Amino acid sequence: MKFGMTYDLRADYLAAGYGEEETAEFDRPDTIDAIETALQGLGHETVRIGNIQSLVQRLAAGERWDMVFNIAEGLYGFGREAAVPALLDAYRIPYTFSDPLMLSVTLHKAMAKHVIRDLGLPTPDFAVVRTPQDLAGINLPYPLFAKPIAEGTGKGVTAASKIAAHDQLESICRDLLATYRQPVLIETFLPGREFTVGIVGNGAKARSIGIMEVVLLENSDPDVYSYRNKEICEEVVEYRAVDDTEAREAVELALKVWHGLDCRDSGRVDLRSDANGRPSFIEINPIAGLHPEHSDLCIIAGKFGMSYQQLIREIVDAAISRMKD
Repeated sequence: MKFGMTYDLRADYLAAGYGEEETAEFDRPDTIDAIETALQGLGHETVRIGNIQSLVQRLAAGERWDMVFNIAEGLYGFGREAAVPALLDAYRIPYTFSDPLMLSVTLHKAMAKHVIRDLGLPTPDFAVVRTPQDLAGINLPYPLFAKPIAEGTGKGVTAASKIAAHDQLESICRDLLATYRQPVLIETFLPGREFTVGIVGNGAKARSIGIMEVVLLENSDPDVYSYRNKEICEEVVEYRAVDDTEAREAVELALKVWHGLDCRDSGRVDLRSDANGRPSFIEINPIAGLHPEHSDLCIIAGKFGMSYQQLIREIVDAAISRMKD
């Protein structure tokens, strides 16, 4: 097959004047190299397209591909991850990973939690702060946890995100509203273990490829998987492959979330346990990072005996099978 490749290269945006944190979710050249090498190793032809602006130009010029391997995250708005898939849908070009609806729902963390809660699956109680005036209506027990409603890679999450009192809540919410110019998600803080589950496949064939516990070490931002902790994870985070009763319960919940949100091909579900050791849904990443060494999904695969080539094969096979169906 002829695969186009859509992605946002971090270096391009840095060169255009964007900041380090603004571009934190974007990819490095070695990620694109690794995906391309894996696709070619599977016998596919590859064409590098790049970001949505490049995609628009190439579609307008009449260029087409059998399928697009899409990891473009976009830059603006709640629909930024959905922009490339929506454009490809308009041209009836198949692509990997989830569709525009689910990419928009899952990027907006509160919308995803509404769906999960309506399905009867556990997720921490929450509220949405759109303006400082909304703070008066929050009636959740402390400690609380605050983060931007539609960011990834720990953006906006710091040691101050765990909140013990109302004055802290007001301060952090005002800062987040001003900095990220989007609503703030407030959740009941869960003090238990933190897990992330890798998933591959669609429908009845969807399965966990493994579960990893995120363990924060000395000198980390305590209690929170923050932007800083993720940026220097080699120094302050230990990733443990786990398979105990609590972890298996987390895997079962992650698969229910995967099906409930109609996600496709591959992704990652993040969960955290309460004080009684019962896992709850935190958020989902339907376009998980694919850096061979640093991305959580790839780390999970490696810890459970799956090579990078095999991970890409399973993602592609799932997408092709879905396309044929």
